[in-house]
Amino acid sequence: MSYAMTIRLSAGFTPTVERVRAALKEQGFGVLTEIDMRATLREKLGVDLEEYVILGACNPPLAHRAVEADRNIGLLLPCNVVVRADGPDATLVQALDPQVMVQLSDAAELRAVADEATRRLRAALDALSG
Repeated sequence: MSYAMTIRLSAGFTPTVERVRAALKEQGFGVLTEIDMRATLREKLGVDLEEYVILGACNPPLAHRAVEADRNIGLLLPCNVVVRADGPDATLVQALDPQVMVQLSDAAELRAVADEATRRLRAALDALSG
């Protein structure tokens, strides 16, 4: 089962993170959390990792509809978007495929929510490629 929507950009990490934030905002997502995996793993374990952040993106109307359909779906929220360095001049941007919600829940109402979330996240990723 594929659970990620991924694009690779020929751009540096830091400017890509800012572009991802802007592309998500254009699609109605706000970034609620940001986890710097590189800094965290260095501090807690003394290991080195490429530049790697996890953005917790949320589109409130979609999140509300999802939680109304299945209260347990909050376990999969917010929508995680990973931005990570892929060599010195490239960056990977990955979003959890919202269709995973449909595969894990029996709530039929989630299909429409997942379809819209997928469309919006795909549009954000496409905007980065264009």
